[in-house]
Amino acid sequence: MKNHESLFFAGVDWGRESHQVCLVDQKGFVIGEKSFKHSGGGLFEMAQWIQKISGSEARDIAVTVEVNHGPVVESLLEQGFGVYSINPKQLDRFRDRFCVSGAKDDRRDALVLASALRTDRPHFRRLEPQDSDTIILRELNRTREELVSERTRCVNRLRGLLWRYYPQFGELLGRKVSTWHLELWEFMPCPEAAKRKRISTVQNLLKRNRIKRFNARQVLEILRGEKINVNEATVQSCIGHIQTITERMKVIDRQHKETEDSIKQVIKTMNSKLNTEGERPTDIEILSSIPGAGPVVLATIIAEAWDLIRRRDLRALRCLGGTAPVTRQSGKSRQVVRRRAVCANLSGALHVLGGVAAIYDPVSRAKYQALRARGLGYCRSVRTVCDRLLLVACVILEKGELFDKQFKKPLEVAAA
Repeated sequence: MKNHESLFFAGVDWGRESHQVCLVDQKGFVIGEKSFKHSGGGLFEMAQWIQKISGSEARDIAVTVEVNHGPVVESLLEQGFGVYSINPKQLDRFRDRFCVSGAKDDRRDALVLASALRTDRPHFRRLEPQDSDTIILRELNRTREELVSERTRCVNRLRGLLWRYYPQFGELLGRKVSTWHLELWEFMPCPEAAKRKRISTVQNLLKRNRIKRFNARQVLEILRGEKINVNEATVQSCIGHIQTITERMKVIDRQHKETEDSIKQVIKTMNSKLNTEGERPTDIEILSSIPGAGPVVLATIIAEAWDLIRRRDLRALRCLGGTAPVTRQSGKSRQVVRRRAVCANLSGALHVLGGVAAIYDPVSRAKYQALRARGLGYCRSVRTVCDRLLLVACVILEKGELFDKQFKKPLEVAAA
């Protein structure tokens, strides 16, 4: 972006139904304020108004919004504006420059945003247009997480209903409810139905689903155990409720599989595009070589932090993923606490990455054991292990090399 006298700064206080815009020049004078409806026409009119009243092109106007995503941000980026985001807590501090009484309204917030961007632009985060594959992958990955959460809720309801009238069946569920459990329940939805089934019927079901933990005789012995004496109406109502749950779980399982297939296809497409950039391993291949970077973890890292990976921005990765602690020091007191303002999806994926690496990577395992020996908890130790892996990831990405968990072995052999 050019830095000359025709540069202007716009603050957008976004809302659900309308967006308040304030435009200031380089000297801080307000040259226009207006509210725009949240619609396709409203957002287009907002962009045209900013350019018209400033007399400048979009690339010479800096716009700041309180969020880093959404239709307002994407619309401005697509039209060529320089878009910046700021944390709401920072905006609250900047607001005290104009009014210390705590007064707040949309017009004031738009002015605060524009003025703060004019004077403190280094404290704002510059947003860039995102790759289409990354946008698709992020949405697919979040859809997958929603499906997993919804299935967990269905499983919990299923367990609760079985506990009311059919606790024998709950003994077969274990920690995971699979497709064969649902199929078995449809065959025998109550203890009375279990008494009428043949061993061959159950045996065929187990063989078809490749279940070896149980045989047909064990399953029938469990399901034909002493039943709970409850009202028949309770049994029928529970069966009807479970039928609706099993139907939902079948749909969720199908959608989950389709979503995972789509995620793999998008990652494969992104990797094929990166292959044209050179002979060395791609960034995706390097990330997938790190211990603990399975399909789900890899998809989450790419979806939530691909721009940071491409920039090798270790500091931003540590902050966004929650591995960088927060230090609070004043006078003689000093406190180091866990970072809470993080991307929840990325933080969860990095936690899994560190936990798996502490098992399968020798260096990470030694680091983890040393931290535990000092009395640190599991989560704290895993975060430190993951913090090291992020540093290693940025280094090998810069070098274009795959992760080598045996990299210390030649030194140990030479020392011996």
